[in-house]
Amino acid sequence: MARQKKTVLTCAITGAIHTPTMSDALPYAADDIAAQAVAASEAGASVLHLHARNPQNGSVSINPDDFAAFLPRIKQSTDAVVNISTDGSLNNTIEERIAPALRFSPEMCSMNMGSMNFSFHPLAGKHDEFKFDWERDYIANSDSYIFRNTFADIKNAATQLAPHGIKFEHECYDVGHLYNLKFCMGIGLFKAPIFIQFIFGILGGIGPDVENLVFMKRTADKLFGDNYRWSDWKTACSFPAANWRKATPNRCKKSAALLRIWAVKLQPRMRPATFLTSRAAIRSIFDAPHVAHGSFPNLGEGPFFERPTIRRFARSDRHRAW
Repeated sequence: MARQKKTVLTCAITGAIHTPTMSDALPYAADDIAAQAVAASEAGASVLHLHARNPQNGSVSINPDDFAAFLPRIKQSTDAVVNISTDGSLNNTIEERIAPALRFSPEMCSMNMGSMNFSFHPLAGKHDEFKFDWERDYIANSDSYIFRNTFADIKNAATQLAPHGIKFEHECYDVGHLYNLKFCMGIGLFKAPIFIQFIFGILGGIGPDVENLVFMKRTADKLFGDNYRWSDWKTACSFPAANWRKATPNRCKKSAALLRIWAVKLQPRMRPATFLTSRAAIRSIFDAPHVAHGSFPNLGEGPFFERPTIRRFARSDRHRAW
């Protein structure tokens, strides 16, 4: 009998696109981010993809102190894998964007695999008034944004974060990003197995079409063979790693269509997914050589891994504490 594939649920708590006016449910105070992260973990999320926000006005923040306001509480209350974004705001340098990861040494980090136009300016016309002064310009001016992640930037981030043993979530917004990732693996920046996040529907990237999903998957198969795992963003569902970010009714309808195509065209003999809710689950999939223990300054000492079932998967003697 074929081994059943494992499925991991991911939740992005805030992201960096949405503003407080777009949704009253968007958390930006540390208490709210922590509470929603814990709730997501209790609902079944194994990975928490975390951005920080300015607690006063909800703007995107990459200040490590803003991360420090909620990370300890998430660590104490969940056993979810912490994935800190290296995206930040679209105007930040790579040095600024990796500062939180350098300070906190999380188990995972996102890594955009190329520079691109990254726009959501049409959303500015959907609101007549905004809760905070910064919101309108942030949205409307995104038509002039270039999200920068050059090969030099990628190398810089990968090199500085390598000693922390971080597993990257390689975000690929178009097919060319897959080839960028293949090149970076060829020069030794990343080692298999890798985790790829296919991202569809961002203005400036590949569109959220079934044909594009099939194309991206087949291209990744050609480039990486069995040495990768994948999920997708925007469509809300995928296998073997399912990502339920921003799942709205319309997106769920599209997800169902994409999921059917995936099951029929991409892996017709796939068995029903198994949903897992622990670090051990995701670690067993990616077999990350890091994990287990480390020490973070100014946040006290204490075991990062509390449960014996988690410790069995530890790969080093480092002691993590937030």
